[in-house]
Amino acid sequence: MKNRKLGKNGLTVSPLGLGCMSMSYAYGPPSDINKMTDLLHKAVDLGITFFDTAEVYGPYTNEELLGRALHSFHDKISIATKFGFKLKTDGTPGWDGLDSRPEHIREVAEASLKRLKIEAIDLFYQHRVDPDVPIEDVAGTVKDLIKEGKVKHFGLSEPGIETIKKAHAVLPVTAVQNEYSLMWREPEKELIPLLDELEIGLVPFSPIGRGFLSGKINEKTEFAENDFRNTLPRFAKEARKANMALVELIQAIAAEKNATPAQIALAWLLKQRDYIVPIPGTTNPGRLEENIESVNIDLNQNDLSKIKDAVSKIDIIGDRYPQSLQKMVKN
Repeated sequence: MKNRKLGKNGLTVSPLGLGCMSMSYAYGPPSDINKMTDLLHKAVDLGITFFDTAEVYGPYTNEELLGRALHSFHDKISIATKFGFKLKTDGTPGWDGLDSRPEHIREVAEASLKRLKIEAIDLFYQHRVDPDVPIEDVAGTVKDLIKEGKVKHFGLSEPGIETIKKAHAVLPVTAVQNEYSLMWREPEKELIPLLDELEIGLVPFSPIGRGFLSGKINEKTEFAENDFRNTLPRFAKEARKANMALVELIQAIAAEKNATPAQIALAWLLKQRDYIVPIPGTTNPGRLEENIESVNIDLNQNDLSKIKDAVSKIDIIGDRYPQSLQKMVKN
């Protein structure tokens, strides 16, 4: 795989990363640690050099998994992790609000370094914007951590446009992580033009629409009791039924290209900008191989025009998040 540059600050990674959240959190029971260790090793063997985690995934257990599985590979890979949530004191999943106070950022950095078994965090994202802490203070704290050799690059996850500008003026932002897919194209309006201007990379999470664009989910699908998708308006049965129009479009294109729908969803993203690095997540070795193969699928300009025209006529039903989480998202 030909590597891509995230931003202009020297972070070069594989064109696809691996989102690791689902291995420990949010999509049903945590997966077997030994099987996930094997999966992570397989990803490295197949050329993946960019791995995404966060302290809140578990909490803590996802970082611990990556520390156990990947510590011997760190000279050839990059790991992104995140700060910004006030985690529950009893260690149960979830959080009790936001916390990007400078002293808390430092506490998270030190703890993440230990769990990941690394000397420096390759990419340190603010997980969600904290309205109670000026973003200039956040960027300044990460800038100090970079000077101290504990962090290499600064990122923001789902920030607003003005937040990016203010942060970037203090410390160049290497990458923005945002949901972006054929199911959610909102970033095209304001975010991507700004990233073009400032030369910041984009790391789309949920690039396969939390699995929906794979064609493996429909209105009859039943999720595990503790699957995060049970809480999302977009995954209500009525919304899934209505949104199948998009899946059917992708399936038709996939048939023409002798590919899977998930591969088309990823290939489309890779064609949007050369600084885009999607991070599809999986716990399945076969899906990992399938996703990686998307880098070899050629969508020509005619294909892209057909997709753009068809998608523009489809309205996606259902919000991305419930109201309790929607207020944390700036775009």
